[in-house]
Amino acid sequence: MKFFADTADTNDIRELAEAGLLDGVTTNPSLIHKAGRDFLEVVAEICRIVDGPVSAEVVALDHAGMMREAEVVRKIADNIAVKVPLTIDGLKTCKALTDDGTMVNVTLCFSANQALLAAKAGATFVSPFVGRHDDIGFDGMQLISDIRLIYDNYDFATEILVASVRHPIHILEAAKLGADVMTAPPAVIRQLVKHPLTDKGIEGFLADWAKTGQSIG
Repeated sequence: MKFFADTADTNDIRELAEAGLLDGVTTNPSLIHKAGRDFLEVVAEICRIVDGPVSAEVVALDHAGMMREAEVVRKIADNIAVKVPLTIDGLKTCKALTDDGTMVNVTLCFSANQALLAAKAGATFVSPFVGRHDDIGFDGMQLISDIRLIYDNYDFATEILVASVRHPIHILEAAKLGADVMTAPPAVIRQLVKHPLTDKGIEGFLADWAKTGQSIG
């Protein structure tokens, strides 16, 4: 499963990339606002840090407006994936862009039917939001399971990009279900490293090493 960071913080992106943990990055208007930087500038910097897909979202709601904004966004770098909402106009834009060779991430997916439409429109990625799905009493991981089944039934090339990831269990379950990609905040990715027995083991090894009175190097 590919790991994307859901952030516009270039310091976090650089740290995770140096650890070999990043295959791409997703951004959205809220993350750009949180970063407090110029949209085009920060996305360009992210594209220089990571080689994989970097999702940058258009904000127009009509097809013509989305296409105008997409022309600006996709010129930033070759690894840009234009992010569009799962609406009729978004799907129309997805079809036009993918036909022209541009990666497209169709976002704000909350049903398997919507994911089916995104695949039909040729999306590179579809982003089902599991955390927000859970928030309103639905099972976000069941949504991933349903999409995986449908995509496998018809051999769709669209990759399932699990988004709105809130905790490590979301990542574990997404991997078990065969999701292609997950995107999570850097803090959640770092939580994957943590285990009390790892910490306890390190503590024990260091204590025994100190008793040897030796040093390395």
